[in-house]
Amino acid sequence: MNLTDVDLTLAAKLFAALFAIMNPLTIIPVFLSLTADRSAAERRSTMLVLNATVALGCLICAIGGRWVLSVFGIDVTHFQLAGGLIVLLLALSMLSGEDHSAHSGTTEEKKTYESASSMGVYPLGIPLSIGPGTMATIIVFSQTSGHPGGAAGFYLALVGYMIFFSACMAAAPFVASFLSATALSISKRLMGIVLAAIAMEMITTALRHLFPAWVG
Repeated sequence: MNLTDVDLTLAAKLFAALFAIMNPLTIIPVFLSLTADRSAAERRSTMLVLNATVALGCLICAIGGRWVLSVFGIDVTHFQLAGGLIVLLLALSMLSGEDHSAHSGTTEEKKTYESASSMGVYPLGIPLSIGPGTMATIIVFSQTSGHPGGAAGFYLALVGYMIFFSACMAAAPFVASFLSATALSISKRLMGIVLAAIAMEMITTALRHLFPAWVG
């Protein structure tokens, strides 16, 4: 297989979806805040654990997604519809400038963040980086990229985003120096628009499979 066989459209959609949901610009301030009283070595260790958690979580969803669905007897199309609705709810929250509790945690959960034994795993890895929306998106894209070119595009985007995310977290203090409340607000709403469009595509694709008579 050469580069021309890779489904770059699918790769671009997945990368955009992951960036919108796992936006490092919104995770970096939380990471720096939770590790503010830690030494440089401890902060680096937390960052490495976070990156490892994200990489492992993404790969588990990508490789084990179909097995999980089969164990519970869930049809891929139905999961795609449910995943699209979850992602749409996240997008609507982002468009209103809010953080959805599914990814940012509830008020009660946030009180436990600073006392967590391994911040890289919880809360930075799960649920802030890998929450229900991230899991659903990866599983849906992995199950709808059945042809070789689609699979290649899927893993190209997935691995590429994991590298991009890790690089952003490694450069967190530098990146944070360019962030402002206005930039974060604008970024969140722009990513919300992108995510809403991807969510609607997931939903409409599932509906076309469930109700083929609707398609003329």
